[in-house]
Amino acid sequence: MSGLLALLDDVAAIAKVAATSVDDIAAQAAKAGTKAAGVVIDDAAVTPKYVHGFEASRELPIIWKITKGSLFNKLVVLLPAALVLNAFAPWAVTPLLMLGGAYLCFEGAEKVFHALFPHADHEVEEDLDVGDPARLEEKRVKGAIKTDFILSAEIMTIVLSTLDAGELWVTASALALAGVMITAAVYGSVALIVKMDDIGLLLARKARTGAGRGLGHGLVRGMPRLLAALSFVGTLAMLWVGGSIILHGLEVTHLWAWPYETIHHWADVVSHAVPASVAGFAGWFTTALVDGVFGLVLGLLLVPVVTRIIGPLFSKKPGAH
Repeated sequence: MSGLLALLDDVAAIAKVAATSVDDIAAQAAKAGTKAAGVVIDDAAVTPKYVHGFEASRELPIIWKITKGSLFNKLVVLLPAALVLNAFAPWAVTPLLMLGGAYLCFEGAEKVFHALFPHADHEVEEDLDVGDPARLEEKRVKGAIKTDFILSAEIMTIVLSTLDAGELWVTASALALAGVMITAAVYGSVALIVKMDDIGLLLARKARTGAGRGLGHGLVRGMPRLLAALSFVGTLAMLWVGGSIILHGLEVTHLWAWPYETIHHWADVVSHAVPASVAGFAGWFTTALVDGVFGLVLGLLLVPVVTRIIGPLFSKKPGAH
């Protein structure tokens, strides 16, 4: 009997440790997800364009295809790569983060440049010339999954950099949980956004009350503004997150700590100059603003490098764009 009681006590202890580990995984995954918020917003802002122009009946199937591709990117390709990186070359996490941050700065600045100086996109024009809807859908889905891979790589690297050092299975589980949570949040939001105008149209036609029909008309009219606002917020988030990653990386690697330290000094000065009730927000806003301006300047410097040098080098490969 004493042996049985001892065994039960051991089982209870193991279960308690396991429960604690599960809670730790969930907490780390949630914390990591918030750190990747800027990239997540951009991912949600980019995706709706891939279903533009298709029949309403194909919108959700296309989003589901992209969702499955995103999960494959995160769980099958990037998760093992992140674990190998963390085990054998943890020093490379920060440089990879900085590389991803530079990409975000370029993407955000390119959108700003395009808004200020509109120019034709030959790839988009070629895309619109595709006559076969099935072929166009396949092409759009492949393009979306490729774009998702880049954003997912940045997300998983950010998530990895925020996790506490621990057992391999805890790190792997937290990475996987964060990846699934982020994917569900992004593409669930995208599905809701792209179908919102259909919901509004249905309400406008079949609602039994004036308020319901008014809500439907409001949804139909408001969706273009929502998409524009989402794109704008996504651009700001890219510049802010990209600039922050670069500046923090320069400080962590001891390459150039002055910008990071100066910005945080400015944030402290601003925090002490305003009422205590808004001090935290004022400090955060100051840091985010300067990080974003830095990201915009860096991104604008990268635009000619990418479009005139790096882009043409890749385009020389057969079938590359």
